[in-house]
Amino acid sequence: MHRTPGTARRSRRRRAAATIATLAVAALATVGMTVPASAGLPGVAPGDDGAAAVAAPFAAAGEYTDRFLELYEKIHDPANGYFSPQGIPYHAAETLMVEAPDYGHETTSEAYSFWLWLEASYGQVTGDWAPFNDAWDTLEANMIPTTENQPTNGAYNPADPATYAPEHDHPSEYPSQLDAGVSVGQDPIGSELRQTYGTSEVYGMHWLSDVDNVYGFGAAPGSSTLQGPDHPGPSYINTFQRGPQESVWETIPQPSIDDFSYGGSNGYLDLFTGDASYAKQWKYTNAPDADARAIEAVYWAKQFAEAQGAGDQIAGTVDKASKMGDYLRYSLFDKYFKEPGCESTSCPAGSGRSSAHYLLSWYYAWGGALDTSGPWAWRIGSSHAHFGYQNPLAAYALSTDPDLVPASPTAQDDWSTSLDRQIEFFQWLQSDEGGIAGGATNSVGGDYSAHPAGASTFYGMVYDEDPVYEDPPSNQWIGMQGWGMERIAQLYHETGDPRAEAILEKWVPWVLSEITVTDTSWAVPSTLSWSGQPDTWDPADPGSNAGLHVEVTDHGQDVGVAGALARTLIYWAAASGDQQAADTAGALLDAMWTQDSDDLGVATVETRTDYGRFDDEITPGGNGTYVPPGWSGTNPNGDQIEPGVSFLDIRSFYEDDPMFPEVQEYLDGGDAPQFTYHRFWAQVAVATAMADYDRLLGDGAGEPDTQAPSAPTDVRVAGTTASSVSLTWGAATDDVGVTGYEVLRDGAVVARASTTSYTETGLDPATTYEYTVRAYDAARNVSPPSGPVAATTGEGTVEEPGACTGALTVANQWAGGFQATVRITAGSAAISGWTARFDLAPASFVQGWNGRFSTSGSSVTVSGVDWNGSLAAGASTEVGFTGNGTAPSSVPVTCAAD
Repeated sequence: MHRTPGTARRSRRRRAAATIATLAVAALATVGMTVPASAGLPGVAPGDDGAAAVAAPFAAAGEYTDRFLELYEKIHDPANGYFSPQGIPYHAAETLMVEAPDYGHETTSEAYSFWLWLEASYGQVTGDWAPFNDAWDTLEANMIPTTENQPTNGAYNPADPATYAPEHDHPSEYPSQLDAGVSVGQDPIGSELRQTYGTSEVYGMHWLSDVDNVYGFGAAPGSSTLQGPDHPGPSYINTFQRGPQESVWETIPQPSIDDFSYGGSNGYLDLFTGDASYAKQWKYTNAPDADARAIEAVYWAKQFAEAQGAGDQIAGTVDKASKMGDYLRYSLFDKYFKEPGCESTSCPAGSGRSSAHYLLSWYYAWGGALDTSGPWAWRIGSSHAHFGYQNPLAAYALSTDPDLVPASPTAQDDWSTSLDRQIEFFQWLQSDEGGIAGGATNSVGGDYSAHPAGASTFYGMVYDEDPVYEDPPSNQWIGMQGWGMERIAQLYHETGDPRAEAILEKWVPWVLSEITVTDTSWAVPSTLSWSGQPDTWDPADPGSNAGLHVEVTDHGQDVGVAGALARTLIYWAAASGDQQAADTAGALLDAMWTQDSDDLGVATVETRTDYGRFDDEITPGGNGTYVPPGWSGTNPNGDQIEPGVSFLDIRSFYEDDPMFPEVQEYLDGGDAPQFTYHRFWAQVAVATAMADYDRLLGDGAGEPDTQAPSAPTDVRVAGTTASSVSLTWGAATDDVGVTGYEVLRDGAVVARASTTSYTETGLDPATTYEYTVRAYDAARNVSPPSGPVAATTGEGTVEEPGACTGALTVANQWAGGFQATVRITAGSAAISGWTARFDLAPASFVQGWNGRFSTSGSSVTVSGVDWNGSLAAGASTEVGFTGNGTAPSSVPVTCAAD
């Protein structure tokens, strides 16, 4: 189980909003797909410049493929209840379920990412890519907030991203008071993202949706007001928001659009943050592992589709995944953009990349005002990182695959650094036995407290055995091992990275020793216990971690975990030849299929003793749903929120659930209820493991392909400019099929292409380069190089530092005021600074952001700041401002370069 954060509310001041510490979940797993083992060069990935040169066959048929298709049909059968009438995947087929989501018919960004994996595997098996594209389209429509859902993002100021509010250990310490006196660092990517995509909106998934609108908020996609109980759903909601001790049983659900229609006099805001006054607002929280898993699934879908000659069929979805990866970089930064190693609220505020820890942290979040007449917006990263959230395969894709590298200028470097940092994180956290320990934080206690004496550190961050949540401890559950290590196994299978190999060589024997399978039963590890801590990380001399230990204290039959562990073993076995790992993976899949299949899928009986917490009331210093003294409010269905309520009191709909009588009997003193649950992610984990087993280890996988393609022929220079060279060549041949081509400049690989042409840009003028081309197949067998060809770029022209232009656009208008942006664009040469001037008569200037403003009457002058003063040739940046009066219909802008 796990959780995803809440965000914060904020005062009416027109500056970046604050957010309270938000701890939360995203508790669903990761499943991967991969191509045959790589013997190629790490750090360079196949591109997609068109269709693959030679189509590869679809997956070979086999027993496990047949199982995959049978389970796929069960998941998609409307009678089985995995999808809503709108086609949205539920967290589970059953409604009565409390774990990370507090209701089975909610959904999470994780569920969507698993759906993408399911359809990627289906496309690989069948060649039908329409369901894959449909899954992304549904994700985009229902989990990525629209313009209307985030209406005041244009007011966001990267120089002042949020107002600080400390996190606290227990829900009873909330609301948490905003503190504008604590310095907050600069957001180094906000302006770049605005320039790249021409919008201030964030392209990332919110983590939690009430699919059937059971709470009745009606926080609908495409709306900036609450639609109420009559809305059919879905509805954006949040739960976790009050520190690491807040379990799902202690949460108070709230709408992501809080217009004060429900709750108390300030909606739900004053349950979480303290302020002098409260403004109606919108707020969303991203679970980075889900977005990363979605990108990971798209990467593999791209490999599968290209091998079938169908890469163009999913090209649009690949572009969207690349864009999502650009915004996912917010998870690589400290919550309040402070520097790693922080030990007090007065520690240095970051600038540039100094606040980056480069790990996939627990969340990023963003929000702002609903009132467009007084716009403000905020954004935060997170200070806490769990190893189970890391996705080095996604970082590899976003830093090496030409079609997935995001469009922002610094994104590829960020993800390249993150790839190495994530692998190091696994190395640092590996116990003496092999299991991976919890994670690290840059904000001890959630308020940047001093580091405990003798605490182990990782690039300044402190070791945390149970990062993010503690009820139950976040690294107690074995699922984190399966999810995190599957990605390491995928990376090793794809690249042969020796660091990933060393981690797996220690982890695999440990987990194999804890798995048992017989003709009538099976068990995998369930609960882990930890002691000690890792050695402080030194990348030049990693320690042995002899003092960090893990013990498996319980075993169980979680089919989702078993599926994830099986997939990890499959990737490892396919890449390493480990027969024990292959045999154990197959035995687990066989046991689940023969022992636990039912009409809805694959599932086992669960005894839910935790359901005794349904009617828990808060006790002094203990657990229960905390409501501050004197606070009262009402949910849309009439449930009262006041001190002393239980989980069930504010979720009275559960009393009408057909499964609830068993829970009530337990609450009345009977036996703990037993349920057979069909979680969406768990079904996908098992299904895709079946498909992967046949593809990588089954009889249909055949003997390894060891024959390299022939060398490409007739390499020619098709054209040159002062900064580019275009090449063409004759196709290579192969006994199985050519997957793509490596282009080498002066002996070094500079790109991979899947067609017989390539254009390299960014070259120096009047310079001669030598090119060769090599072909490779799906098994990464590489051909001899072609004959060389020389290409000389043109002379080019030398320009003086260029001019700039400006354009003013009115974004919003209201009675008595308006909001506008000014877009500054460099000319044909780079500029190191700029100043723009315009006149708003008869209106007047109020305040601006992203620039240095001065006024003289209605005349306004603005110049760049640190992060947007220098512009590359043709590059743009935007500044924003608000004004009083009626916006002029046309405002000329003059711009001068410094």
